[in-house]
Order: sequence, then structure tokens, then C-alpha cells
Amino acid sequence: MRKFESIPIKSYEITSYSQYLSRRAFLKAAGIFTGSAILAACAPKSSSEAEGSSTPLSKDFKPKPWTVEVYGLVNKPKTYGIEDLLAKFTQEERIYRLRCVEGWSMVIPWTGFSLASLLKEVEPTSDAKFVRFETIMRHSEMKGEGNPFYPWPYEEGLRLDEAMHDLTILATGLYGISLPNQNGAPIRLVVPWKYGFKSIKAIVKIELTDTQPNTFWKTVSPKEYGFYSNVNPNHDHPRWSQATERRIGELQRRPTLMFNGYGDQVAHLYDGMNLDLSY
Repeated sequence: MRKFESIPIKSYEITSYSQYLSRRAFLKAAGIFTGSAILAACAPKSSSEAEGSSTPLSKDFKPKPWTVEVYGLVNKPKTYGIEDLLAKFTQEERIYRLRCVEGWSMVIPWTGFSLASLLKEVEPTSDAKFVRFETIMRHSEMKGEGNPFYPWPYEEGLRLDEAMHDLTILATGLYGISLPNQNGAPIRLVVPWKYGFKSIKAIVKIELTDTQPNTFWKTVSPKEYGFYSNVNPNHDHPRWSQATERRIGELQRRPTLMFNGYGDQVAHLYDGMNLDLSY
């Protein structure tokens, strides 16, 4: 398999917090936030929502109390309170690129811990091959979950070796603050070499399985959103090219990096696979 280079992130590349808050306005001005983005898997929230105004749809969401159940093909299933996860697993900053399937990108300083550290504690059995994630169902606080045209609850999945990779984290904060409601509070997945919609938010269940789990966007449109969803400039979305991206705050488009620039670290996970077919 071709060797893909990992590209280091420079400090000046980090998306500023002010740019992060105003990303929706930037995308609209740049002509990216089109009609298709209404259903985008990682569509941005408005700056007013991020700033916590009195009007956001997320204002009534309650991220505490919160528990995450880890179960399935494990020797030691356990349910963790969010306080347990914050105290038990060392929180560290990870500065990662984020590439949305819609063709825009940012560089975000996350706070969180490796998913592998959690999975090792519950001891996956030898039969475990995949990890399934599930978002909380609270229609009273998350009105969109009532839409009958979508397969609720929101689910995502990884292969076990992807989940155990050191780059894969469970994020509990960004920009030095706890995750805001609209960004996945209180805990979300972050997998930096995959498109942003793989980073499922508001996780309440993590299940180890022996079969590839169903995932929300793949179920909705399998020709557009594959199970793997690795960032790949050579595999276009059916409705647009993935060869370039618009970094928030930049006027010019830039080339999209294979595996979002993390090739040295993750390309070996896909040795022998046709990434145009396994998209």
C-alpha cells in the first residue's frame, strides 16, 4: 500500500475561538452552507448558539446527571457517571484537524482521553471486532430526534482496532472549556482521520460487538456516507469533490490531505483494502 505522510499541525493553524464561534456566518459568506447543508452530517451551529444566547435550540439540554454504559462482548461491563470518567481518566489536550464531509475544515484544541483506556478497563473479549456508539434519545430536549424520516437513535461505529488507536479520543471539552451543549456535551467521540460526522455526540452507550454496526448516515444514504468515512481526496462525494476544502477563516481552498494528514499513524489499519470501495 502507498505510504501516506503524517503532516504536523503548526500552532498558527489552530482555528481561533472567535472564528470557531462565527463559522456558520463564514460558510454562508463563502457559499459553502448551501441547501444540502441543512441535512449535513456535521453542519455547523450558529455563532449565537455557541455563545450561549437565550435563543439556541440547545439551551434546554441537560448534560448532568449523565451516565455512559459500556457493555456487550466485554468481560467487565460497567456504567460510568460523567464525573467518574473525568476523574478516572487523565484529561489531556489534543489539537486535531477536523474535516467535514461538506468540504470545510478547522483545527480544534480538544480536551479528553483515549477511548482505548476505557475499553481496556472493560476488557473486550476475543470475539469483539467492532464498537457501536449511541446518542441519548430525549425528544423533549432534542426536537430533531422526532423526525420520522431518520433512523433514531443516532448511532455510529468503528472497527475495534480503529477504536483502540491512540488518536481516537472521547472528548469532554474544547478550547479549554467543557463541551457546550450544541457541540456534544458532555462527551463525544473524536476520530481525526475520519470525516466529522463519525464523531458522534452526547454518547450514552458504547457496545462491543462481533458484527459491523449500523450507522446513522450510512443507513440514510449508503452511497454518500460509508461505514469507514476516512478523509480521502480521491473518493468524491456523489454531489461534490473531496479533493479540496475551505479552512474556516481562509479565502482560498486548500488540498485535502489523505487521512486528514494522519497517514503515517493510521494508513496501516487499511492495508490491502480498496479505499474507493470501502469508503
